Amino acid sequence: MWGRSMPGCTMTPIESLKAVEDGLLVKDRIAQYAQTGWESIPADDIQRLKWHGIFLRNPTPGFFMMRLRIPGGQTTTTQVRTIASLATRYGNGILDVTTRQQIQLRQLTIGDIPAILDALDAVGLSSIQTGMDNVRNVMTCPVAGLTPGTPLDASALVRQLSATVLNTPAYSNLPRKINIVITGCLDNCVHAETQDIALIPAQVGEMLGYNVLVGGKLGSGGYHLARPLDVFVREPEVVEVCRAILDLYRDHGPRESRTQARLAFLIEEWGMPTFRDRIVHQVGHPLMTAGVDLRRPMESTHLGIFRQVQSGLNYAGLKIVVGRMSAKDLEALCDLTDQYGTGDLRFTPAQALIIPNIPDRKIGDFAEEPLIQTFTFNPSPLAQGLVSCVGSDYCNLAVIETKRQAVQVAQALDRLLPSTIKPLTMHWSGCPAACGNHLVADIGLLGKKIKVNGQVVEGVDIFVGGRSGPQAHLATKLLEDVPCTDLPRVLASLIPYHTREKMHRRRGKLS
Repeated sequence: MWGRSMPGCTMTPIESLKAVEDGLLVKDRIAQYAQTGWESIPADDIQRLKWHGIFLRNPTPGFFMMRLRIPGGQTTTTQVRTIASLATRYGNGILDVTTRQQIQLRQLTIGDIPAILDALDAVGLSSIQTGMDNVRNVMTCPVAGLTPGTPLDASALVRQLSATVLNTPAYSNLPRKINIVITGCLDNCVHAETQDIALIPAQVGEMLGYNVLVGGKLGSGGYHLARPLDVFVREPEVVEVCRAILDLYRDHGPRESRTQARLAFLIEEWGMPTFRDRIVHQVGHPLMTAGVDLRRPMESTHLGIFRQVQSGLNYAGLKIVVGRMSAKDLEALCDLTDQYGTGDLRFTPAQALIIPNIPDRKIGDFAEEPLIQTFTFNPSPLAQGLVSCVGSDYCNLAVIETKRQAVQVAQALDRLLPSTIKPLTMHWSGCPAACGNHLVADIGLLGKKIKVNGQVVEGVDIFVGGRSGPQAHLATKLLEDVPCTDLPRVLASLIPYHTREKMHRRRGKLS
């Protein structure tokens, strides 16, 4: 078994089931369960199915969610049409775009899972290792290779690393999940500081490459921003160094408590200098010290219509409000992508869609398409930065419904606030797992149950001033136990005094 052994320590239930069998091996029993039904699946295999991105959801008994892996969010209309078709044929026709550039299918039955897996495989898609203790979807900038002035396109590295770690027992039994970003974006679109491993654009002399950050995490067990490893890697070293970190984490990471098992806790135990020394030893040759961080302080959602580095072409960043959409609308967006672009599209961590390669001669007609009024490239200042986790209607962990309320609150604020309000990011997390990344938003909302006049209602804690990038810091809790019904009024009185500029200027004076 991978991992350190701690005499006298009781294994967690998940570590115990991993000791019996690698989670990936449950795939051999999916066809059997498809015949015998979901109630025949043993509890341990309900957990193991998550290694293949198949999640039984308590809010919808008997139905499964499937999370699809899309490295870097880069895909094609052929693949996305397949996803939409599967959602219509086997699910409830509702799809969610996640903050890791993935798509989730809803309300699937176990009897249909084999056919769904076959259909995904036929177009080069997979749900493998989108849950449990392995390397999750590797992210990159959604406009990598498109934007003028961006020094590095990490798309090929994302594909290479994904191919290296997937479907292999070497990386299917980590102490906990690992989130990885490799990005050349200068505008902090992927929240690098929230990742276990983040490679960000950097320069040493005339050499371009990546600085390595490690130990970021949100969610249970406490919040940590990723910190510099003081390592600069060139492109040929990226996968090697990532594998070295994964190997050390797999073999030495803490496994005694699920809430204290992320990479951040191994770094905390060893200290960053020792962790760096162990990485160098694992790689087997010296590593360069960190270079100059090339990122700008600003953050971008890449919404809008922008010129590409390729002559005569443009990309459009379209907002999928809170990431939820119908399969019918997704198919219609594929029609637009084929009509105006080249059949390529990309999903973003800000729950948006990028359609690249639109020629100059077509961009005017594209902007006038009726569907672009719904999935707009020019949303309101609050809608463009609006992000939400799945919420309690489908998620086992969430304690409040988030997506509908996020939209309603943003619409109310559009009416209450002056039209001159500058863009803000407003992120909703339905529980402390922090899937909505509320701690790196201008306004972060963390769901909870509260009592008002003796009645239990849905409420939030309000955080302000979070951001990622070279001046990253976690948001500060400003208000507690605010009923969701009061949010429009409370935020309307709060936001004018906590604009992005004021929040970060004030934080700079305090730090």
